[in-house]
Amino acid sequence: MAEHASHVPGLAHHFVNMEQQREAGTIGMWIFLLTELMFFGGLFLAYAIFRVTYPDGFLQGSHLLSVPLGGLNTVVLIVSSLTMALAVYYSQMGEKKKVVGFLVLTLLLGLVFLVVKYFEYKEKFEHHLFPAMGFYAPDPSHLAVQYHQQVRVFLWIYFAMTGLHALHMIIGAGILLTLIIMAHKGKFTREYNSPVEISGLYWHFVDIVWIFLFPLLYLTGFHVGGGH
Repeated sequence: MAEHASHVPGLAHHFVNMEQQREAGTIGMWIFLLTELMFFGGLFLAYAIFRVTYPDGFLQGSHLLSVPLGGLNTVVLIVSSLTMALAVYYSQMGEKKKVVGFLVLTLLLGLVFLVVKYFEYKEKFEHHLFPAMGFYAPDPSHLAVQYHQQVRVFLWIYFAMTGLHALHMIIGAGILLTLIIMAHKGKFTREYNSPVEISGLYWHFVDIVWIFLFPLLYLTGFHVGGGH
């Protein structure tokens, strides 16, 4: 039986059948995502503590972020979740061209997100809003002097959380590129498509994290006439 299983395309030698391999991979990914959840959970806890400690500073700091750009990236990631889900579906159907197509679309959307984030970061550095040496408020009337230190804390949290998220996006882009190459070579079939499915779980997790980051960071101090 083991000898027969070893000849099944895509089946690793230490698994009895595809179902066992799929279950092991899925469980492994969920365990990994659980550790990621705890990791991001620590950052969300830090956000909550400082948000309560420096409410005014966080409101002021939120106005330094671009809601349109953050909103654009939110839409981009939501659409990328759809294209990733379609890639998983067509991998299960064994439709190679559609798998490649939707994986490419997902990768392109991920790159759009990173490009937008690059321009956001670039603007912050140009206006000396990176919370390190040289940090200052470009418009004292907009950002009260007494809130400078509190806003610096907000920006540290902003860069830490969005930077870590961007790192996960870069890793996800590398995974997608690998899947595209594998799919193009015809590695995935109706029987063997677990790498696409498991990678989809990772991509959806990263998207969900951003859906929480956007309102917490960008919309904290946003209101009609006050946000931008």
